[in-house]
Amino acid sequence: MNLWSDVWVSKKRRGLRGWVLLSLGHAPKNGAELMDEMERMSGGWWRPSPGSVYPLLEELSKEDLVHKRPDGRYELAAKIREGVGSAFGPFGPRTAEDAVRELSGLASFLEELGGSQADRLERVRAQLKDVADRLARLSS
Repeated sequence: MNLWSDVWVSKKRRGLRGWVLLSLGHAPKNGAELMDEMERMSGGWWRPSPGSVYPLLEELSKEDLVHKRPDGRYELAAKIREGVGSAFGPFGPRTAEDAVRELSGLASFLEELGGSQADRLERVRAQLKDVADRLARLSS
């Protein structure tokens, strides 16, 4: 049984489940921290409501996918934490082709951002140039 695919294809709050599990794969968080993280990960375009996050955390707990710690933060259960070994997280690229597809999607995001919110892109222009130079060296 592939636990990650079962988690990802769940019909209820499919995207939110994936984002919560991905975020908890990086570090334990409480519900408010998860909402903040998702807002950050979406570039401020989306912030889930408490009415969707907290019931989902309860559901994930009942499914033994996450555990609530004494400090109120949730963490991945050991049985799925072991599958989070990739540097890209549990849903990230597994092959060079996957990584290139992901980079292409991220480039599209940055192109749109440059057109609609150029000030946000300007703040990271030096870092973007560094990444572009590294990619250029790989492709030569």
